[in-house]
Order: sequence, then C-alpha cells, then structure tokens
Amino acid sequence: MSFGFSIGDFISVIELARRVWKGFADAPDQFRGITQEVRSLSIILDDVEFGVSRCCLGGWREESLGSLSVACREVLEDLEKTLDKYGELGSKTGSLSGRVKRSWKRLTWEPEDIRVLRSRITSNIAMLNTYLQGISSQVALATREGVDRLNRGQDDQERLTILNWLTTIEHGPQQQDLTNQREPGTGQWLLESPEYRAWRDTAGQTLFCHGIPGAGKTMTTAVVIDSLATYGGGRFPETGIAYIYFNFRRESEQQADKSLASLLKQLSRAFPALPGSVKSLYDRHREKRTAPSLRELSETLQSVAAAYSRVFIAIDALDECQTIRSSRGAFLKEMFALRAKVAVNLFVTSRVIPEITSEFNSAVWLEIRAIDDDVRRYIKGNIEQLPNFVSRSPQLQAEIEDKIAQSVQGMFLLAQLHLNSLVGKVSPKALRAALANLPAGLSAYGQAYKIAMDRIGEQGSDQKQLGMRVLSWITCASRPLTVLELRCALGVEVGEPKLDQDNLPEVEDMLSACAGLVTVDKLSDVIRLVHYTAQQYFECNRAFWFPDADNEITAVCGTYLSFAAFESGLCRTREEFGERHQSNPLYQYAARNWRHHARKATTLHPQVVTFLTSPTKVEAARQVMAVDMEYWSVSKLQ
Repeated sequence: MSFGFSIGDFISVIELARRVWKGFADAPDQFRGITQEVRSLSIILDDVEFGVSRCCLGGWREESLGSLSVACREVLEDLEKTLDKYGELGSKTGSLSGRVKRSWKRLTWEPEDIRVLRSRITSNIAMLNTYLQGISSQVALATREGVDRLNRGQDDQERLTILNWLTTIEHGPQQQDLTNQREPGTGQWLLESPEYRAWRDTAGQTLFCHGIPGAGKTMTTAVVIDSLATYGGGRFPETGIAYIYFNFRRESEQQADKSLASLLKQLSRAFPALPGSVKSLYDRHREKRTAPSLRELSETLQSVAAAYSRVFIAIDALDECQTIRSSRGAFLKEMFALRAKVAVNLFVTSRVIPEITSEFNSAVWLEIRAIDDDVRRYIKGNIEQLPNFVSRSPQLQAEIEDKIAQSVQGMFLLAQLHLNSLVGKVSPKALRAALANLPAGLSAYGQAYKIAMDRIGEQGSDQKQLGMRVLSWITCASRPLTVLELRCALGVEVGEPKLDQDNLPEVEDMLSACAGLVTVDKLSDVIRLVHYTAQQYFECNRAFWFPDADNEITAVCGTYLSFAAFESGLCRTREEFGERHQSNPLYQYAARNWRHHARKATTLHPQVVTFLTSPTKVEAARQVMAVDMEYWSVSKLQ
C-alpha cells in the first residue's frame, strides 16, 4: 500500500486497543465511561479490518485508513500513559497485558484529562463508523469531502456549537447499548417479513409496530435502525436515518420542539457541511439568545430532509411520550407533515392505545411478539449466569430452555425475569421446582417482580438493605440517575458535613443486590429498572415496598446541600461553577429536587432546617436552579 502505510500498521493499532482496554481491569467507576468507549473502539477497529479484507483499497480510501490508524494510535498511546498516572502497577511489570493488578487512585469525579481522551476516542469511533459505511457499499465520489472532513477530526468548532445549540439530547448511546446487548440473529423475522421489506423499499410509507408490554419493541427498533444503516443509511445525499427512544421518565426531553430538534441534529450531522437552513436558524436566534419555535424547527427539518434521496425516521415507545401540553399530538402532527412534504418513511412502535392507534389507520400494521427462536437464542446466550451444576448438565439446560420458552407467551421480558429467578437456586431439584411454577400471561410481570423482591429479602441484612435502597431511589427519584449520582446518594451519612468516599457502594454490588431488577445503560451511565413495567409495579406498590422513600431522600438531599463545601455561596465564574458541579455529582439533583421530596415527606427533617438557616448555602443551591445546564454561559454567572 502507498503513503508508507500497511495493513500490518492497522492490525497493530487493533492489538494496542485490546491491551489498553485490558489495562482498565478493576478500574473504579469514574473510568466506567472511557472503559466502555475503549471497548467500542476496539470492536469498530475489528469491523473495519474485516471490511478492508473484503475490498480493494486505493486512492483516498487508503489515505483515509492511514490517517485513521495514526489518529487511533495517538489517542491510545496517550491513554496508555495516562493509565500510569492514576494507578500503580502490582508486582509484575511489562506490557499492559502482562500486568496482574493495578492499584487505582481514589477519585471523586472523572479527571479532565480523561474527559478529553473520551472526546477524542468518541470522535475516532464516529470517523471509523463513517469509513466502514464507505467501504461497505458503492459510495459516490461526492461523499469524499464529507469523509475527509470527518477524518480531519471534525475540528469545525462552529459546526459543533450549532449542533449542540439545537439540543444536547442524544439517542445514539442507547442505540449502541441495545446493539451490544442484542443476541446475534434476534429480530431477523421482522427484517424478512413482507411488511417490513415493502415499507423499506417504498418511499413515504409508515410501518406501525404494536405489541404488549415486554414484547421486545425497543430491541426491535434497534434492530431496524442497524439494518437501515447497512441498507444505505446515514450518508448525504443517499439515505438519512434519525430516531427517538421515548421514555416516560424523561418528561423534560419529550416536548415536541425538543424531539424535532433531535431529529434535525441527527440528519444535519451527516452533511459534509452544515446545511444553510440550520446555520440561518442559529444566526437568527444567537444574538437574542432565544430558542427556535416549533414551526421554525419543522420548516428547517423539512428543508434538511429534502436534501436526501431517502429518509427513515424510527420512533420507539410512542405510548411513553408525554401527553402534557399535547406534546405527543403536536409531535405526530409534525411527523405526518414531514411525511407528506418529503416522503419520509416512519417506523413507529407502541402499545395498543386507542388515541394512538387511531392516528395510524392508513399505516401498515405489524405485531411484535417474542418468537420462540429469539427467546431460545437469549436463553442460550445467557445461561452461563446460572449455577455451575447447570453448565454440567445439557439435559437441565434443555429443560430450562423449553420451560421458559413455553411460559413467555410473546413477552421477551419474561424470559429475562424467569432466567434471573433461577440464579440463586442451589440444586437441580430446587431449580426444577422453580421451573414448574413459572408464571405466565400479562399478570406474570407482577408475580415475577414479587419473586425477585422475595429473593432480595432472603439475602444477608447488608445486601438486603442495599438492594432496597437502590430500588427505592431509582423508583422514587424525580428523574433517572447516573451511577455516580446514586452511589453518592447511598454514601451520604445523614448529618455529616461531607461525603466519605469509603462509604460509596460499588456498582457491581448494587446490581447484585437487586436480583436482576436493575441495569446500567453503559454509554449514558444511567442506572434504571429493567423495564417500565417494573416502574409501574413499584409505583403501584410503593406504600408497601418503599413507605419511607421521600423521608430518606429528603434527609439525604438536605445533608448534601449542607456540606461545608458550599459554605462559600455563589460561584462567580463559569469555571468555578463547572468545578463545583463536577466535584459534587449529586449537587444538581439535590438542589433541584429537595423541595419535591420534602413536600411528600411526613416530617420536617433537621437536615433541611440546617440547610435553610445558612444563607450562603441557600444562595448556592438557588444558583443551580437558575442556571440551565444546557445553555449556561459566563455572562449568566458574572
């Protein structure tokens, strides 16, 4: 190959990525994000190497691969050096792969140099994804400018500023999390269905996929998005793909204007240069510091979508989109207007709710159900989590597979819950007894959650208390929490003047104590219940399971806001405010939500009184309320 580059150079970068990833073994939670991103980088490097082996490189593609190889090597080498800064090696020396143990420094938040490296890794992943798409299909030479632009590191700061001005909401991390969780081959039945193929191949069509709770609608959406990407998506001017994962716990993100802004950002990002209509929209509002109206966003979205040959928009869990201020109705109206003007293809999933289904009378309908083959793939792919006596008995494995597959009745979530319910069994007899009593039907969710809670109650006292507190916070918090926020909340000692880092539970212990009811979205680092049906179950039974939740949360928030670190009062600069926010992960939640929990608490907690009697601490908390974390600037703080 020319340019002094060979495929051997690229393979050495792949090996380096694997070594660096292994170097994060046993790293603390502050490095969870970058650990996952290094893993993602390693995976996409493997995919590119496989793609390159099947095509003939030359010209700009060869040059681009060389540039990507250099960029990846540089960031990985910088990261390799940074590892030694935050951890001391054990007794063995040598390459990262040969190091047995690393003693990590205890940190209170993710260091700045790690955040910078994360940004560089994310940029390289985006460039590699674009490159992989380019070598996997017949890409027109007109796209070369866009690829070259990405290969230069996407250093156009104005472009990034404008896209982030539209919205900071990102659905990409959830898409990647779902892709990583998916068992190979699942969802293929939908992609091969005549309804899906007719929808995909005909512009301006809507495919409405309905299903009962836990049928696998969200995972199916992820499968469709991945399939469209290989079909020819994400490149200008060929095919554009945008998507939204609605979540009823993220009410603040679900107004119609924010949803349109998210779609606009996704479609604009693929252009070689930022669309003029988006730049004009930004310029009109920049000086006045105003936000664009719904109409402006709709018109700009139509303009951007019209520049593509085909546009696909996937909307998952429409039933979870809030109806407050008619958000759902306004959003659907704009989607149908977009379809009428630009002939976009809409893929929508939802439960069967009359006010939603009436909007899709003219669409093609397809029911989503967990088919037997997909359920069995999931069980086989996760059966190693069961006790060792299961792995030694093929007959018992077959029994487990058959019994669970027969009981789920189209509800994929039940397969996960049933498998989790077998984790603690100590003998084949006990396991078979549990299999014989697996609940089935829609009512099975409540029974499955009750069984899981019984498992939590059977643990040792410390594990039981940890599991119940984790579930209480996740269920009763006003918004989804990150892993670090929840760890800090659980580590607060009521009445103490500061947070003791030695009192923070590890995320692995938190998950283990919750008997499979809690999961972590690895890229966004949000910790949540496994499904919205679990949220519904606990909300309906909150008085039984978590009668003192608001009392505890109020006491923790009051204690946190009373920490000595906030005695200095208002921050005077953007940098000082940012430092406070990074150093105190639970501060934003406590400042914004303590009133909500205090109103529901049965008593006035002394910790809240202590906080309210300190004028400087009250002013510091008010500053968090006044500052919009998406758009705050130095001028707002000075």
